[in-house]
Amino acid sequence: MATQQIAPAINAWDVAQRQFDLAAEHLKLSPGLRRVLREPKRELTVHFPVKMDDGSVRVFTGYRVQHNLGRGPAKGGIRYHQDVTLDEVKALAMWMTWKCAVVGIPFGGGKGGVIVDPKKLSQRELEGLTRRFATEISIIIGPEKDIPAPDVNTNSQTMAWIMDTYSMHVGYTCPAVVTGKPIPLGGSEGRNEATAQGAVYTIQDAARHLGMDLAKCRVAVQGYGNAGAIAAQLMFAEGSKIIAVSDSTGAIYKPDGFDPNSVLAWKQEHHTVVGFPGTKEMSNAELLEVDCDILIPAALENQITAANAGRVKARIIAEAANGPTTPEADEILYKNAKFVIPDILCNAGGVTVSYFEWVQDLDRDFWSIEQVNAKLRSIMTKAFASTLDMSLKERVNMRTAAYMLAVQRVADATSVRGLYP
Repeated sequence: MATQQIAPAINAWDVAQRQFDLAAEHLKLSPGLRRVLREPKRELTVHFPVKMDDGSVRVFTGYRVQHNLGRGPAKGGIRYHQDVTLDEVKALAMWMTWKCAVVGIPFGGGKGGVIVDPKKLSQRELEGLTRRFATEISIIIGPEKDIPAPDVNTNSQTMAWIMDTYSMHVGYTCPAVVTGKPIPLGGSEGRNEATAQGAVYTIQDAARHLGMDLAKCRVAVQGYGNAGAIAAQLMFAEGSKIIAVSDSTGAIYKPDGFDPNSVLAWKQEHHTVVGFPGTKEMSNAELLEVDCDILIPAALENQITAANAGRVKARIIAEAANGPTTPEADEILYKNAKFVIPDILCNAGGVTVSYFEWVQDLDRDFWSIEQVNAKLRSIMTKAFASTLDMSLKERVNMRTAAYMLAVQRVADATSVRGLYP
């Protein structure tokens, strides 16, 4: 209940703009550039009908926001969640702009969402909703315009429906309109694991920088969806001890660790991590404060706030989720010598392999998992090193450093292109 009470007080769009303002101030950006980069280029709101299984008709609300297209077409996921708001989607679109820029891939930021609890819909209703939403936003998406991907409560099947719907409209098969597709439809090897894999590459680099041995580290993961569960498995494979994980139903804790693969099997059978044998139950809020070396927030925004940041014990906070830490919490964590790997760097593996998928689709030339992971490691390691250099040089935290790198790259592209007309 605690997160439901505080969430409305923290506006994700306000957080995103404040993070940008901080970087713009450090970079001494011109007032005109600040005004351009502070707002989205385009916001589309749609209200669309879907016929339900019982014959009734429901009207859903959805959004697609394009923040900046200075460096290439918009790129960003589509989420299905009952708490989706336009401000949240705007924030996520802005974060995507910086995320693509910090890892140096030629995309701008976009994001989409539908206000719906997909757990209450049948598979047929979900397909109907997806195809109608895709039709409504088809006026602004396309392989050279805006390329959606999976996000919270959407997956490769969702992307297959969107690709098929878009292809029906244009009259030919167009695999490059979305990424995160099933392999038979032009999906990329490694895309499913990409967000977690990229996060683990940055954790390895952070541990090396801090002189930490991953084989001796205790890890807590908030959120046991795609990114969280795979991150736990990859860290376990590194020899780390997974001592706590959670999902939307609650958290489990065992100080001497457990096998995350067994927890995933339990979750698939029982639809919750809670109750896994040999573990103690705790709340999501308690998990964030558990005594561990590495904390991986892989759930929703605004989890680490001014209210709890002072009690976070982890040395490394690796943000596999988007926007899990508020600006006030950042200051507290920095003062307490916590090393935050910011979301726009930490979870950029997903969009990086999405970029690989897009390139493979356009070229009709597909790569092996070894090629994908080698290219991903190269990009993530380079981005981490650049961010760390900026952090040490400017004496700022890693988030501000990542923002300074990203905002400068987008500002440069915007300046060079100039204002039309």
